[in-house]
Amino acid sequence: MADDIEARLTAVPAPTESAEGGDPGADDYLERRTLRRGSAGWLLLTGLGVAYVVSGDFSGWNVGLDKGGFGGLAIATVLMGAMYACLVFSLAELSTILPTAGGGYGFARRALGPWGGFLTGTAILIEYILAPAAIVIFIGDYVESLGLFGLTSNWPVYLGCFVVFIGVHLWGVGEALRFSLVVTAIAVAALLIFAVGALTEFSADGLNDIPVDASAFGSNSWLPLGVLGIWAAFPFGMWFFLGVEGVPLAAEEAKDPVRSMPKALAISMGILALLALITFFAATGAQGADAVKAAGNPLVVALEGDGGPTALSRFVNYAGLAGLVASFFSLIYAGSRQLFALSRAGYLPRFLSLTSKRKAPYLGLVIPGAIGFALAAATGNGARMLNIAVFGATISYALMALSHIVLRRREPDLERPYRTPGGILTSSVAFVLALSALVATFLVDKDAAFIALAVYAVALAYFAIYSRHHLVASAPEEEFAALAEAEAELSRD
Repeated sequence: MADDIEARLTAVPAPTESAEGGDPGADDYLERRTLRRGSAGWLLLTGLGVAYVVSGDFSGWNVGLDKGGFGGLAIATVLMGAMYACLVFSLAELSTILPTAGGGYGFARRALGPWGGFLTGTAILIEYILAPAAIVIFIGDYVESLGLFGLTSNWPVYLGCFVVFIGVHLWGVGEALRFSLVVTAIAVAALLIFAVGALTEFSADGLNDIPVDASAFGSNSWLPLGVLGIWAAFPFGMWFFLGVEGVPLAAEEAKDPVRSMPKALAISMGILALLALITFFAATGAQGADAVKAAGNPLVVALEGDGGPTALSRFVNYAGLAGLVASFFSLIYAGSRQLFALSRAGYLPRFLSLTSKRKAPYLGLVIPGAIGFALAAATGNGARMLNIAVFGATISYALMALSHIVLRRREPDLERPYRTPGGILTSSVAFVLALSALVATFLVDKDAAFIALAVYAVALAYFAIYSRHHLVASAPEEEFAALAEAEAELSRD
């Protein structure tokens, strides 16, 4: 049977053009698209998972208080935390089946076919290209508010961030992930120190001090905007976890990914859940929900109140900048790896997946960085871009959860070194909650949702007209899917 399957795989046609970074049929095609393997153990992967998210603890989540009050955001955070936990356990299983840089695209490619793979990969790209563009604007705001070097939040700061941090990524993945781990550790330590300081001022009365909208259905002091406020707060509950699902994108560069990936995902999720709990309660209880709901730096407001800056608030302010840098830096990494995998397989122009002598996808880093810088400099609207990123994220979550369900049902005997606790039930919960969060984005920012849909439409047109006819059969994710198709065909013979 193995010989028959191999014969079928070699019979899968591959494109033969020499343009766009080389002939996919040539022996050196994949050699010119190779990442540095064995660069990241479970500790660096865990740091990467936390780094993706940690900036969301310093700002952004608090706007959910304005949408749903303390009770609404608390319920939304619990539900979104459950979604991410279920999704992470599902991805842990999928990443041990296919430990490649494709991540969500690779999983969906096997389960849902080329269209499903492209839909998932494109949604992930929307998230990981737009989020750094948004965060670099927030970095500029912090630099300006702290009075660093007299700089203002403008394009020179944005350009400097992209140039410096993309440069570190070009240096090498091991160096990049170690840098990310150090900055993330500083940000996490600051959150813990903040919580100790803020909890000394904690008052339960401040949790529900937002005025009640009596016209809202089900409104009360804990749900001042009513039951619908819970749903509207979904995207902001996500900010405590948004990005952790990107850890599998490092699979090709991980040490023993079959073991390290599930471990890193589980530990990252545990750390993020703990940080979400203490940050949410400490910040809201210190000065009251109404005081922090619209603040750009809610942790600083929670510490200062009307008393002005303190040594602790200044420390947290600087640490907030470290948190933003950690997330900005790691999201650039995630976007480059998803772009690399899609390009290597022919879904996007193949030259984008070429790697340097240091095994870094240099164009996959530089081109998304240039797009992110242009968007940041042209719009200056970080909130809008983050809402677009959230829209892309929720689509990818639903498709990745669906991929887990489909593979469990269609290929129950597929070798699974790690199995998701709860199986299909777990991924089904993630699927339903992801769809709910997707709809909730329209409650928060309809314009952002429709902009994301427009980008999606352009990408799908490119795939339908051109790239689906030029896929590279030798790419790992495509070969993995072709193997499944060959096995299915053999079983029918």
